[in-house]
Amino acid sequence: MFWYEYKGPEKDVFVSSRVRLARNIVDYPFGERLDDACGREIAERVKKALSQDCGYTFTEFSTLAEKEKISLVENHRASPEMLRARAFSAIAENEEKSVSVLIGEEDHIRIQAIRSGLDLSGAREACFEAEGLIDKNEKFAYSEKLGYLTHCPTNLGTGMRASVMMFLPMLTRMGRMEGVRQSLHKIGLTVRGESGEGSAARGDLYQISNRTTLGVSEEEIINNLNEAANAVAREERALREKYITNGTKDSEDRIMRSLGIMKYARIVDTQELYRLYSDVRLGISCGLIKGDESELDRLLISCLPANLCILAGADLSASERDIERAKRLRQNA
Repeated sequence: MFWYEYKGPEKDVFVSSRVRLARNIVDYPFGERLDDACGREIAERVKKALSQDCGYTFTEFSTLAEKEKISLVENHRASPEMLRARAFSAIAENEEKSVSVLIGEEDHIRIQAIRSGLDLSGAREACFEAEGLIDKNEKFAYSEKLGYLTHCPTNLGTGMRASVMMFLPMLTRMGRMEGVRQSLHKIGLTVRGESGEGSAARGDLYQISNRTTLGVSEEEIINNLNEAANAVAREERALREKYITNGTKDSEDRIMRSLGIMKYARIVDTQELYRLYSDVRLGISCGLIKGDESELDRLLISCLPANLCILAGADLSASERDIERAKRLRQNA
C-alpha cells in the first residue's frame, strides 16, 4: 500500500509527513563533476546495500517510460528533479513504497520516507533505518566541523529536510497565508506549494519545511517543525469552526456544488480537479459531507495526468485525460 492509502493522524489538516536525508559517498565528485561511470558505480553500491533481502526493489530510470517517471513524482515517491535524470539515475523502494532512495539527483543519494498524516517521527526513523543499511558498507562524506557534506551548502550539517503537507483552505480564503509565511520564516521554516520549491499551492495544499540544517540536531528540526505546524493547524481549525458556526448558505452551496460536479461532470481539467478537491475535503472535515480524507487524497493522486494514463493503459491526450478524469471522479466521489 502506498502512503496515501493509509489514514494517518490528524488527516483533517495534515495530508502527509516527509523526511529526506542528503548523503554523498566519500571519494566521489559532487554534482556535475560526477561522470556517468562513477555514477553507475555508486548506483551499484547502493543496489548491493539495499538488496532484495532487505525488501527493496531497484529500478533504473532509463528503463522507465516518461509517464512512469512523472507518476513517481505525482505520487510524491520521487522529486521533480529526478525528471532530469542522468544516465545512471535510479530509485530503490521498500515494499510499502513509503521509503525511496533516489540515486543521481542533486546529491549521490537522497533517502526519503513519507507517512500519512502527522507522523514526522515515523518518517525520520524510517529514513535512518534505510540510511543504516547503506552505512554498513559505505562511508558518507562527513566533516567534524560541517557535518554531512552535500552538493548545495544549504544542506550541510544534518542533511535533513523535514516537511509536512498541510491542507489550509480557510487560512487561504481569509488571506492569512502571507502572514503565516512571514511568521514561519522568522523561525527557520519555509512554505512552498504542494510539489515543493517553485510550485503553486494547488488545492490549498502547502508544504512547510525547515530551512536550517547546519548547527541544529535532527531532533531539534523535527520538534521545531512539529510545534510550528501544530500552531498553524490550530489557527486553521479555529477558522473552520467559525465557518461552520457563522457560515452562510453561499459557503455551503459552494461545497455542495463541487461535490455535484464530482458526481456528474463529464469533463474536468487538472486545475478544476484541485478546486473540487479543496471544496470537498473542506466539506468532509467540517462534517458537511460524509467521507474520508484519505480516500479523497488517493482519488486526487489517481486523477493526475501521468497516473491517469497508466491506469487507462494508454497515452491519453489532454482532452482525453479530462474525460477520463471526470469518469474516475464519478465512479469514486
